[in-house]
This record gives sequence, C-alpha cells and structure tokens, in this order.
Amino acid sequence: MNEHRGSSLSWLLSDGVIELTLDRPPANEIGLAMLADLERFVSALPELETKASALILCSAQKAGFSAGADLRELYQEAQKLDAPSAAKGVRKFLERIHAALNRLDSSPLTTIAAVHGVCFGGGLELALACDLIVADKMARFCFPELRLGLIPGFGGIPRLKRDIGNGVVRDLLLTGRSINATKGLSVGLVSQVAAEGEAMRLARSTAAQTTKFDRATSAAAKKFIKPLPAEELRREIDIFCDLFTRPAVMEGLRKFVENAGPHPYLP
Repeated sequence: MNEHRGSSLSWLLSDGVIELTLDRPPANEIGLAMLADLERFVSALPELETKASALILCSAQKAGFSAGADLRELYQEAQKLDAPSAAKGVRKFLERIHAALNRLDSSPLTTIAAVHGVCFGGGLELALACDLIVADKMARFCFPELRLGLIPGFGGIPRLKRDIGNGVVRDLLLTGRSINATKGLSVGLVSQVAAEGEAMRLARSTAAQTTKFDRATSAAAKKFIKPLPAEELRREIDIFCDLFTRPAVMEGLRKFVENAGPHPYLP
C-alpha cells in the first residue's frame, strides 16, 4: 500500500488501483494550493503507473466533486496587479493546470471520476480529463462560466467536444444550465449512474474490472480512441486570457466574491 497526503488531496495505491481523493473545504475549489497538490501527484504518476491499472478520482467533501475554480482567489490575485500583469498571471496558472490535466488525460491507466453532488466549471473539466464518469444519481454538471463573462479555461470544451455531440456542448456552454446524472448518461457524458451514495462503490467495481486486461493493450486502445485535442486546448487558453481582464469580467467576479448569499451563478 502506497499513500500520500497533501493539503487539499491525497492518494492511495492498493491492489493495482490508485484512489485520488479531493479534500478541500467547502467544495474542492481549485486554486493554487490544489494545483500544487495535483502537480505533485502528476510528478508521482510515472512510478505509480508501473504498479497500477486504474485510477479513481473522487471527493471527500459532502458538497460534491468540485465547485470549480477558486474564483475568490482568482479575483483577489487579479486585484493586486495591473491588467497586463493579471493576464500574464492567469495565463501561467492556466498553462500549469492544463499541463496537469493533460497528463491525467493521457495516462495509460484507465481513469474513472466518481462524482457526487456539484460538478461545476473547473470541477467538470477535471472529471472530463478522466476516461469514465460514474455519477451518483443526485450529481449535477454545469459550465456556469458565461455568467461571469468567461469561458471554461481548464480544457473543458475541447475535451467535451471530443467525447460527445456538439449540440450538448453548446447547450452546456451557452445556457449555463445544469444537467443531472440521468441526462448526463443519455447524452454520453456519464458512463454509469449509481444509487445515491454509491458512486464510489460502483467506481471501485469498474476499476476492478479493468485490472483483468493486459495493460499494454488497454493503453494502446485508450491512446487510439482518446486523442488529446492539443491545438484546441491552446486556443482555449488564448480566448480565456483575452476575455479575463475585461471590466465586465472583473465586475462579475467582484459581485461573486462580495455576495454572502447563494452564489449568483449557481443554476
């Protein structure tokens, strides 16, 4: 058994399966701390991949899988800088998160996101880097970024376009509406729906099934059917950075940060 714990996540290797658990209150917001922990995990992946067949990505937080990017931190960091410096800082952050998610996306392991509760924005983008999404029937999926004047920035749209029809991609992106696990299953976003509270159990049984196959064959099949949309991922960063420093975006982020009630972008 191989175990490691960071400030916002931990991972455990047992019986050929890695369990990577997000654990940053209140809802696994992805900021600099979680990014650093993800980078540490990615740096450990080459060795872990020699001992494992599958990876399960899950959450220890009751609220859900992940509410997405840490918008409060993003806004506060941007306020410290002039517009060009803020844009440069955002680009560096996005390039780092893309590098981590791209490595997860292209891992030869069979990767499974076990999702419950909220899976919004950057959290959905993290789940989309996995091969399979196993969802609790109460899970909800959403790209709310347009409500803040932005687009998803962690690689979500290119990965979603690769995996499912463009009509679904446009609906999620342009309306900001959320969909439930059953709808996710019907459009191909989710591979299996579990009973409430059972997503992790189902993900573990799915991971156990993958350990029965020759790893080189599984890795070759994955590489063939899941190419990395590298050029579109690069373009996404450019578009996000072009949008980021507009006054409308800063105002949207300010309202989000200062709102003490339910977050205004939530469906």
